[in-house]
Amino acid sequence: MVHLIPIYLAGLTPCLRPIAAHIEQVFGAPVTILPLRFDPEDAFDPSRGQYNSTRLLIRLLAEGADTDTQVLGVAGVDLFIPILTYVFGEAQLNGRAAVVSAYRLDNALYGLAPDPDLLLARLRKESTHELGHTRGLIHCDTPDCVMHFSTYVEDIDLKSARFCQRCQKSLRARSPQMLR
Repeated sequence: MVHLIPIYLAGLTPCLRPIAAHIEQVFGAPVTILPLRFDPEDAFDPSRGQYNSTRLLIRLLAEGADTDTQVLGVAGVDLFIPILTYVFGEAQLNGRAAVVSAYRLDNALYGLAPDPDLLLARLRKESTHELGHTRGLIHCDTPDCVMHFSTYVEDIDLKSARFCQRCQKSLRARSPQMLR
């Protein structure tokens, strides 16, 4: 099971159901959308004007009811880790928690016309990517695999929303019931 938790999504909450449906289709796991039950301001770094994604992961971990439940936070704020200027998301490798951000996936940040369909496609890819990490996958060298590393938003646009054959095989070996 995957719990999907919105974090400061404001007008982006309509994206949650399509993301949930995508996760259910790709991983074969039921998804439940839950309300936010913690204060994400604990993760805010005023000197950077961003939210520390690792701190959000720690809080998200407490949201999972049991060790079989994964938690994906979908945020509308800018995320960072101390060694990088920003991140699109972060996940625990072989863990239960992941977080993605719509902030740098939105065309409006780059002075372009809003494109809700493109934003949703990017969120689906990043959600799949981060949940792939929670299932033990590392970055893939296949350019169109969803597990390919993305430095820029354009990199996300170039990859598919699916796993390559090698990553699919690895996922099936780890948990055959979770991937269709």
